[in-house]
Amino acid sequence: HTDPDYSAAYVIIETDAKDGLKGYGITFTLGKGTEVDWSRKRRSTFGYSSHFECFVGFVGQAGRKAPLEITCRHEKQMLEHGYPAYTTSCAWLGYSDQQLKQLCSEALKEGWTRFKVKVGADLEDDIRRCRIIRDMIGPEKTLMVDANQRWDVPEAVEWMLKLAEFKPLWIEEPTSPDDILGHATISKALAPLGIGVATGEQCHNRVIFKQLLQAGALQFLQIDSCRLGSVNENLSVLLMAKKFQIPVCPHAGGVGLCELVQHLIIFDYISISGSLENRMCEYVDHLHEHFKYPVVIKKASYMPPKDAGYSTEMKEESVKEHQFPEGKIWQKLMAAQKN
Repeated sequence: HTDPDYSAAYVIIETDAKDGLKGYGITFTLGKGTEVDWSRKRRSTFGYSSHFECFVGFVGQAGRKAPLEITCRHEKQMLEHGYPAYTTSCAWLGYSDQQLKQLCSEALKEGWTRFKVKVGADLEDDIRRCRIIRDMIGPEKTLMVDANQRWDVPEAVEWMLKLAEFKPLWIEEPTSPDDILGHATISKALAPLGIGVATGEQCHNRVIFKQLLQAGALQFLQIDSCRLGSVNENLSVLLMAKKFQIPVCPHAGGVGLCELVQHLIIFDYISISGSLENRMCEYVDHLHEHFKYPVVIKKASYMPPKDAGYSTEMKEESVKEHQFPEGKIWQKLMAAQKN
């Protein structure tokens, strides 16, 4: 998205519980979605820079804390080592070569071993950027590429044939997220190269995931903690992924997605998959400072949260400063626009 807008709808549900139990929910769109008047006749939103996130279930608590309770044989692994993460922050489109090198070098010093590169705008540029990252991280570390739906099916296959020399583990969102059979065609074409197809961050229900799995259209399944409409729908997809023996590697970033998805990946490992093979979760170091219980990353891994709830609660001062239209942040923005 060339002009992202991270404004969000934030909801607090209060109860009459004596301990002050509350629920917290958040949804954001990255673009025109927050401005849509749903009372008007439905109109096409194609062309908007929008990224619709469905409302997530609220299970946050106030006034009480509880220890993390996990009781299976994988407990020690999670508590000591966490869940493997990968970084997307080193290689966004538009970064200069010098910036790529600097960010990648910093990530390597911090212990990151899995790196994702954005591709799809210009082939020669992609080749140069992938070569820079691969040369820096070496042959033993993991490289993935992400096209963000830029290609049609033949173009995706042709483009990836040129990027295959860099040994990417997967190509993410090579084409429209709705094109199940297109993803299957790409998967079949790239299989001899050892390149998998990863998709799912735009998939809004379990039916789409069912079809992707049945068609053999993906090798890495990427749930989004908000897109699927809260916990229950996500759990159904995790169970299907287990049945088809497809690793789940969730999408994260944005406003609170890292905070939310950490609960799902750890539950998946402990209660469903029992495996970390080819599994990792995206991490973007972005906007965590606004959350009361921010995600904890150690040695390039998500550490299990120890506070009760779903980590959706935002800091009161952040909500107050960013509230539209009277918040301090919005007041400054509107004043600048007038000038």
